[in-house]
Amino acid sequence: MKTLSFAKVNIFLKIVGLRGNFHELNSRFMLVRNLYDEISFEPKKKSDKFIIDGNFGCKSKNNTIYKVYQKLSHNPKVKNFFKNYKVVVKKNIPEFAGLGGGSSNCASFLNLTNKVLNLNINLKTRVEIGKSIGSDVAFFIYEINSANVSGIGEIVKIFEEDLLDIQTLTPPIKCSTKDVYQKYRSDFLNFDKILADKLINLDSSYILKNFKSFELNDLLPPALSLYPDLKKYLDKRFFSGSGSSVFNRL
Repeated sequence: MKTLSFAKVNIFLKIVGLRGNFHELNSRFMLVRNLYDEISFEPKKKSDKFIIDGNFGCKSKNNTIYKVYQKLSHNPKVKNFFKNYKVVVKKNIPEFAGLGGGSSNCASFLNLTNKVLNLNINLKTRVEIGKSIGSDVAFFIYEINSANVSGIGEIVKIFEEDLLDIQTLTPPIKCSTKDVYQKYRSDFLNFDKILADKLINLDSSYILKNFKSFELNDLLPPALSLYPDLKKYLDKRFFSGSGSSVFNRL
């Protein structure tokens, strides 16, 4: 009872509007097949406590896996199963790094639980559960390689293209997503909808050959403003999400 929970990068991330405290975006998510966490269900001494074993930078009750469990625990099959099994996560995806590790864990746990326990929760319902926990979760629930993602992350449209070999590098810098977005809104607010609309129709391979990191990710300027040391890691690399990870094509 094991699954792989893959990372993602943002080939581009363009902010195209505001929705209250949220930011509407056009982005290309691409799975990174060579970087993943491993999630398994392993026997434990029987108890009512839901246990997650893993090296996380947050308390268990703030973990996305725990939040999914809370959504499912009204089902007796789920409640009884996790009295006898714990969730073990072997972490390889860096946290606070713009690689979607928490969202991926959330989706992978939900899909694995659904499969192992024969819950028969359809895809649409799983996506709705994921969206209630995090805006990026939907992409991972679909288990696809590449997609154009819009809205506040909840609208996912498969983009048919070859999966690229991506190499990621995560500097020893923890970027606060909240702070980066706030800095964008206060000091860098600008909507380039023309470029955003152009990018959604281009292959990721073409995009990485013909555009620069500053053109592709609207969060790079505010991130650099907050974390100047990021600049030394950008040479011929692209910036993913709100950082701090950078990547290039192998």
